[in-house]
Amino acid sequence: MDGPVAAGAGLARRPALGQYAAMKLRLIAVGKDRSGLYQPAVDEYVKRLGRYLKFELLELPEARRHAGTPQARVEEGEAILTKLRPGEWVVALDERGRELTSVELSRKVEGWLGAGRDVTLVIGGSDGLSPELAARAQEKLSLSRFTLAHRLARLVLVEQLYRAMTIVRGEPYHK
Repeated sequence: MDGPVAAGAGLARRPALGQYAAMKLRLIAVGKDRSGLYQPAVDEYVKRLGRYLKFELLELPEARRHAGTPQARVEEGEAILTKLRPGEWVVALDERGRELTSVELSRKVEGWLGAGRDVTLVIGGSDGLSPELAARAQEKLSLSRFTLAHRLARLVLVEQLYRAMTIVRGEPYHK
């Protein structure tokens, strides 16, 4: 079993939107898009996700004082850990995590939805995840074997979560 419950294969059905009301999906990410390149698209996908379930994007500040050092990872990890709730399922985005296709991610999301348990996805800062945060995560996923800018990774993730919801609902966005 992978995740809170094994995901079903019935992707063609269209569950009622109210079925997901009890579950909250959050993305906690370190840093903000100061370039302005990605934020409009992230905002659009966050809005679209809100049509399907309770979704929250929480951006935490980077550890500026110790940037580029192992201490930055520790500080950012501690900040993220304080935002995690007891009992919620934590999925860390990590370069060593499991890569999924869009359909595989939709099955995973469907499993999370079926469990009715809150799920938080975490994107650490540019120095990576602290060992404590990595240990707290029940799952580790990777978006790509490529190295992605963290702000771009955030955009890719919210788009893929939106795509997953359209697949689960049998909507035509995914081709």
